[in-house]
Amino acid sequence: MDKKVRSEDEKTRGRTDVDGREWRSTIAAAQAGDRRALDELVAGWLPLVYNIVGRALNGHADVDDVVQETMLRAVDNLGSLRDPDSFRSWLVAIAMRQIRDRARRRTSETLDDGAGDQAADFAELTVLRLQLEGQRREVAEAVRWLDDEDRELLSLWWLEVAGELTRRELAAAVGISRQHAAVRVQRMKARLEAARGIVRSLGSSCPDLREVTARWDGRPDSVWRKRLARHIRGCAFCSGPAETVVPAERLLVGIALVPVPVGFTLSLALGGKTAAAAAVAAPVGWSAKVLGVLTKPAVAVTAGATLAAGGAYVVTQVPDAPPPKALAPTAASTARPPSRTPSAAPSPTPSASPSASPSPSVSAKAYGTVVDGVDDAPAPDARPAALPHRPESGITSTGGAHAVMNHRGDGVTLKGQGYVLVRWQISPKYRPGGLVMPSWTGLKGKLFHVASGGGRRMDDTFPDSGDGYTSGMGGPTIGYAVLPDGTQQMWQNEYFYLDGSVTLTVNERGADYGLSVFPSSWTAADTDITTGPAQGAIRYGLVRDTGKDTTPVPQYVTRTSPADPATVAQHTRL
Repeated sequence: MDKKVRSEDEKTRGRTDVDGREWRSTIAAAQAGDRRALDELVAGWLPLVYNIVGRALNGHADVDDVVQETMLRAVDNLGSLRDPDSFRSWLVAIAMRQIRDRARRRTSETLDDGAGDQAADFAELTVLRLQLEGQRREVAEAVRWLDDEDRELLSLWWLEVAGELTRRELAAAVGISRQHAAVRVQRMKARLEAARGIVRSLGSSCPDLREVTARWDGRPDSVWRKRLARHIRGCAFCSGPAETVVPAERLLVGIALVPVPVGFTLSLALGGKTAAAAAVAAPVGWSAKVLGVLTKPAVAVTAGATLAAGGAYVVTQVPDAPPPKALAPTAASTARPPSRTPSAAPSPTPSASPSASPSPSVSAKAYGTVVDGVDDAPAPDARPAALPHRPESGITSTGGAHAVMNHRGDGVTLKGQGYVLVRWQISPKYRPGGLVMPSWTGLKGKLFHVASGGGRRMDDTFPDSGDGYTSGMGGPTIGYAVLPDGTQQMWQNEYFYLDGSVTLTVNERGADYGLSVFPSSWTAADTDITTGPAQGAIRYGLVRDTGKDTTPVPQYVTRTSPADPATVAQHTRL
C-alpha cells in the first residue's frame, strides 16, 4: 500500500478510536435493553447508512427499503455483536450486503422507464443539501455516470475521504483485502474523472459534441460514458486548456454527510415501499415489523419500555398503489387539465387514518373560510385587488431561508408572524398521475392563504420547443398531473400569512412535484402579484386576502399532527 493511503488510513483511525470509545457504552446499554440507548444508536448511525445506500443506489426508489432493512437487521442482531468497538464496520458490512442482495434480486427484472430519472435524485440531493458549487458539484453530478459496482465502491470511498470510514472498514465492507481495495479504488477514480470530464463538456459549446449527442436521450449510462469520453479525448475543444482540475479526494476531504431528509421516520410500509424523508432529530419511529424485531431477547426490555412510555414507535398504513396516468384532455378542455383525480389516486379524504392523532381537547375558535372547489382563472390582463398589509415580526423556518422539499415526507416547521412563499414545481415529465396535495399540520394560531403569483397558474398553457405543447400540469406528449376533486388550482407562487406555528409536509405519491419554502414579506408578495404581462409574465397575480378573519385558509390544514400527513381532510374550517 502506498504511503498516501497509509497516512490517510492512520489519520482517520485516530478519530475512529475516539468515536468507538464514545459509542461503546451506548451500544452496550442498547444490547442490555435500554430504550433511550437504542434510539440514540439508531438516530446517530442512520445518516451514515443513508449516505452509503443513497449514493450506492444513486437515489433510486429502493433506497428507503434498503436503509430500512439494514437498520432492521442491525437491531435484530445487535445482541450477537461481541465487540462494540467494531459496530461501525459491522453496520457498514450489513448495509453493503443489503445493497448486493437488492442487486441480485433485480438482475432478472426490467427496470421501469423512470429509473434513469430517479437515479439522479441523490446527486441532486447532495448538491442541494450540501450547497456544493464548482468542482465539488461536478463530482456529485459525475456519480450519475458510474456503473452500479463503481457506485457501491464510491459510496464507501467518498466517506473514507470525508473521514467517516477507514480503509480497513472499506475493504471489509467490500469483502476484499486492503491491497485489492487500493486497486479497485484507483480504477473507480479513473472512471469518475472521465465522468467529470463529461459533465464539464456537456456544459460547453462544442459543436461536434452537439452532433455526437443528437440521438442521446439524456440518461447517463456506461455506453454513452465510453462514447462521450472517446470524443473528449480526441476533441481539442473539449480537452483543451481549462481551469486546474482538483483531484476528487481533495474536494471531498472533510465534506459533511448529506442530511437525512427532514421528517424521516423508519416506518416500514408492510409489503410496500416507503418514501422516507426527514430529520434525525425527530423521534425514531418503527413499524409493526420492527416491534416484532424488538421482541428478540437482546432488546425485549426496550420494546416494553417504549410501549409503556406512550409509543415512540408508530405503526403506519400501507401506501396505496401509484395512480394510473391521467387521460389526455379533449381539445375543448386543453386550457385546463381535468380536475378529477383517477379513482386509484391516493388523495386525502375526510376519513382520517387510524394513525392520525386525536383532536386536541381544547378546540380553537373557528376562523376563515375554505374554497372547496376549483376557482375560475382570472383574465391575463386583470389587475389584482389591493393586498392588505398584515403585521409582520418575522418568520423562522427549520429549513432556513430556502427549504427545498422534493420527496414524500419532507417537511418544514414555520413559526412567527409574517408572510411565507411556497413555490411549486410540478414534473409530469418524470411521473404523471394523481397529485396528492401537501398538508399543513400541528397549527397553533392562525394561517391564511393570502395571494397567488409567479406570473402563471399551473394550468396555464404555452408553447414549448420540446414537444410543441406543455403547461405546469402537463401536456399530451408527457401526460398530466391531476388534482383531487375540489382542489383550488395552485399558482407557481403561493403566499400565506402565519401568526403562530405550523408544519408543511410534502405528500408526494403519484404525480411528481416539489416545493420550495421561503419566509417572505408583504412587499415581496405585493411586487410579485402586480408584475404583469408588460414585464414578460403570463398573467398578473391574484389576491385572496380580505384583511379579516374571513380570508380563506389553506386546504388540507389541521391543528392535529397525524402520523401520516396525507390523511388530512381537504374540507377544513379552523
